[in-house]
Amino acid sequence: RGEILGIYGLVGAGRTELVRAIFGEDQRDKGEIIIEGKPAPIKIPHNAVSRGIGLVPEDRSRQGLLLSQSVKNNITLANLKKYAHIGKLRKKQEERAAETQVRSMEIKTPSLDQKVMFLSGGNQQKVVLGKWLERRPKILILDEPTRGIDVGAKAEIHALMSRLAADGLGIIMISSELPEVLGMSDRILVMNQG
Repeated sequence: RGEILGIYGLVGAGRTELVRAIFGEDQRDKGEIIIEGKPAPIKIPHNAVSRGIGLVPEDRSRQGLLLSQSVKNNITLANLKKYAHIGKLRKKQEERAAETQVRSMEIKTPSLDQKVMFLSGGNQQKVVLGKWLERRPKILILDEPTRGIDVGAKAEIHALMSRLAADGLGIIMISSELPEVLGMSDRILVMNQG
């Protein structure tokens, strides 16, 4: 809680595979996941999400976003049950939640209905982050959170990560950029060949 754990290693070291296994996207060979002192059997992503884990993947456009959908739809995607009632979405609640995330994340978009594909890389990354923050996770895994974004957006993401950790969120950050890992992490794990 309140820590940024950096995982560093070169491409192919097994960093992404590790967090995919924690999130239930890949099967573990062995090991145990413990959350708040209790074993947390995670076999599929649904198990991870229900235990308060969110994953911002390395490839946001293919794994983190629905590019042809709106900012609003993407932000509320991981939490649709919250906005559903008798099989219908409560549009006003969904819109309020998306507006809150756009404001707090400072996402630059002309409207909530803007298709995500037309946003900059940094704003797309903020939409993915907003999607998980809307769920209020206990642990947020960020795989290469600043890859492919400009320097200004990178600074904003770093500031957001620091603020979230200060508010008590546990963050696992994977990066192949050593200065980023050294600058952002409270502790660092180095991976080599798995």
